[in-house]
Amino acid sequence: MEHDDRFQNVTVVGAAGKMGSGILLLTALEMADQRLKPENTDKYYILYALDVSQKALSGLMGYVRSQVLKAAEKKTVQLRKIYSHRRDLIENSEIIDQYINDVMSIIRPVTTISSAYESDLVFEAASENPELKVRILSDIDRNNPNKPWFFTNTSSIPISYLEKEAGIEGRVLGVHFYNPPAVQKLVEVIKSDKTLPELADFASKFIKNLRKIEVPSNDFAGFIGNGHFMRDAIHGMNVAVKLTSEVSFPEAVYMVNKVSQDFLIRPMGIFQLIDYVGIDVCQYIMKVMHPYVKDEDIHSPLLDKYLELGVKGGQNSDGSQKDGFLKYEKGRISGVYDPDRKEYVPVNELAAVCDTLLGEPPASVVPWKIAVANPKKDEFFKAYFKDMINMDTKGALMAKAYLLRSKEIGEKLVSDKVAFSEKDVNTVLLTGFFHAYGPINNYLTQED
Repeated sequence: MEHDDRFQNVTVVGAAGKMGSGILLLTALEMADQRLKPENTDKYYILYALDVSQKALSGLMGYVRSQVLKAAEKKTVQLRKIYSHRRDLIENSEIIDQYINDVMSIIRPVTTISSAYESDLVFEAASENPELKVRILSDIDRNNPNKPWFFTNTSSIPISYLEKEAGIEGRVLGVHFYNPPAVQKLVEVIKSDKTLPELADFASKFIKNLRKIEVPSNDFAGFIGNGHFMRDAIHGMNVAVKLTSEVSFPEAVYMVNKVSQDFLIRPMGIFQLIDYVGIDVCQYIMKVMHPYVKDEDIHSPLLDKYLELGVKGGQNSDGSQKDGFLKYEKGRISGVYDPDRKEYVPVNELAAVCDTLLGEPPASVVPWKIAVANPKKDEFFKAYFKDMINMDTKGALMAKAYLLRSKEIGEKLVSDKVAFSEKDVNTVLLTGFFHAYGPINNYLTQED
């Protein structure tokens, strides 16, 4: 079956979710582009958007339409060539409207899994639950005579486990889009020992067509992205707990978050990143990883404690941030949760004391947005961290320990053969997490 033919009947499972909606959008655009090729005009393309909630699916269609409009506006020149045979389409607005109609006409919102029983390709974007994913994959495969190929968006579950338990060995591939899929450039691709070569080749072509960056990971729980992030998060939380021998817990969280963002020049502090992903999601990923990791404890009692208190983080349906370790007002951090008092302590009650205890970062420090746009980033960070090497303020000492631990985590992913190379680890953190520099670097071991 050719690449174009595999895209004639596709299902996205969990289409109305945070990840599924983006995957559906990207798939719809790819299918429409295939359909509009002159050699494919007589072929019939259908994309099932499968989810349990009809209300959520209704909202999904509005989201997809608005995003297709944006995509069409960006490639009007290309669309003019595609529709050059249509003499009735003259104005750009007419061409854009036609493209939107062509994309939307492919999508069928459905709530019954039987819709996937004729698909040749199935994207599974259900929640990160091994049993749920196995149940979905096995149900579709058992009732689908076409021996479909499966893409699973799992961020941590071994592909070998899913394919064995679902009875689809060789026909499932880990295709881990990062959030949000429509924006993020990174796609982690995970093969098992039995993955069909033609399935992996198909995925690579699809990812290339989407103009995204493919990074391979070996089939080990957590893969590269969460393999690094979960350990990085555990380090940050452990540092905060240790700091409570000197300061209050809210002060400790504030200090670790500030160091991991401002001193390390990252887009988010570690506690803000945990909140963004979701405290419950992080705990679940750690539970998935834990049985497979023999030489370290992938677990955080602090996450358990916060969930027992009902503090989860994550996003609201409109994309705004829910309160977690930190409180957010209009997108800004305004407080830190005190689990003993069960309330948020305003940042303005913490900042003065904590900032004094931390001290200042090197004078050459700049915000992440400026650093990431610097065409000579490597030279900048070499100079910045060289300035930090001989500093002994609490903030500098914490930052240096954090940077070395991040490097150690990255190097271990390579030595444990989770990642194929140091470059792959750095690419995942640079592209998937928007870091300005990779964790595997020599910034703190420079010679004069």
